[in-house]
Amino acid sequence: MQDTYPFKIGLFGIGLDTYWPQFDGLKERLKGYLQTVEHRLNTYGAEVVNAGLVDAPEKAFKAGHFFRQQDVDLIFLHVTTYALSSTVLPVVQRADVPVIILNLSPESSIDYEWFNSIDDRTRMTGEWLAHCGACPVPEIANVFRRADIDFHQVTGILDENDSCWEEVREWVEAANVAHTMFHNRLGCMGHYYSGMLDIYSDMTLQYATFGGHIELIEVDELTKIRLDVSDQEIKKRVQLFQKEFDVQDDCSLNALQESARTSVALDKIVDKYELGSLAYYYKGTGVPENEATIATIILGTSLLTARGIPVAGEYEVKNAQAMKIMDSFGAGGSFTEYYAMDYDSDVVLMGHDGPGHIKIAEGKTKVKPLDVYHGKVGQGLSVEMSVKHGPVTLLSVVEDGGTIKLLVAEGESVPGPIMEIGNTNSRYQFSTGARDFVEQWNSEGPAHHCAAGIGHIASKIMKLGNLLDIDVTKIC
Repeated sequence: MQDTYPFKIGLFGIGLDTYWPQFDGLKERLKGYLQTVEHRLNTYGAEVVNAGLVDAPEKAFKAGHFFRQQDVDLIFLHVTTYALSSTVLPVVQRADVPVIILNLSPESSIDYEWFNSIDDRTRMTGEWLAHCGACPVPEIANVFRRADIDFHQVTGILDENDSCWEEVREWVEAANVAHTMFHNRLGCMGHYYSGMLDIYSDMTLQYATFGGHIELIEVDELTKIRLDVSDQEIKKRVQLFQKEFDVQDDCSLNALQESARTSVALDKIVDKYELGSLAYYYKGTGVPENEATIATIILGTSLLTARGIPVAGEYEVKNAQAMKIMDSFGAGGSFTEYYAMDYDSDVVLMGHDGPGHIKIAEGKTKVKPLDVYHGKVGQGLSVEMSVKHGPVTLLSVVEDGGTIKLLVAEGESVPGPIMEIGNTNSRYQFSTGARDFVEQWNSEGPAHHCAAGIGHIASKIMKLGNLLDIDVTKIC
């Protein structure tokens, strides 16, 4: 669905038409600033819709309608010089999308000696106006506050090496993730794990917060598709397993073939419903065919997660959303929970049974046979992996008193011994220390699952929260 509605960002600059006949070359110079910004934005992977230099109220109305017609997701307002707030307000009111004020100076400082040597005061004024982009920002901010328009600022220099551009990039990435979530189709197959009260979700609240569509799917449908998978499809999928996983010698060919059958069926149901993520759980008791489907699902769901279609077990809708956010930022997003504490090493052991994000694994993900799925029906093949050693971010989508907030923490995935039990398992260190981390995390009231991804991306997640108008709490 996202391909039908491309991600677009709007851009416009502001000036004052009264200036143009007074100061030769000023308008062209400011347009040059705007072109510099457009060029930089074009490198961030979005389609840029440039409304040009808006210098009068009538042009502001035109720009607002233009952005609305172009269906932009975000607007960057580049303040090139002093301009009236009346040339800004109609644009953002009509477009009705988040707005970022770019307060970017053309140079790091004015060459005062050269400036004061100019022997024409009119020319001096024109030069001054070419540097006074910061001047109208308080006026614009005042009007936005009084008009109840949320806004954000980036302050810096036009020079591409200035640190402000990384902040601009993060705003673009966050807006792209918001766009992805709005168009995402989340499949929910089966039912909740009975009695696991923290994972129960208000699906309408998920719609209201992130947008998207939730498709309720019967396990019976996956079972029917599974039974119709051909021997050739199974053979090819087993070959894919051998390529993508480190399949252990004690995995039987029959177990691989049964998992392959389910994996192919999963791909078909994902294609049918155009799913971008999936949450599932099913007891599988009473109907042997359904039990076989669920018992053989782990390898297929791991492959889907690696393809950017994250799969959360135990019907954890909130965590499917968190995993999709992390994956959309390019950080992965593997299904995880606390396992245990290692006080000697000051680490928290975290992982989960079921699917793992094999693209962010430390080395190749192992496939092991299990005689029992703890707390679940059946037996079969499972995956064992650790998240890549290095910086990591944890994210939880938290339902809290009728609202949704994001809970985030940055830490490190560190080497060391793990429990080699055929499940995902990682060792995480946090700047707060393990004891304080778990207490602070728990005090925010998340469900016991979260999404683990590579890199430190809390600043991006906080920008996403700003764009979605939801709270973000960072633990460390």
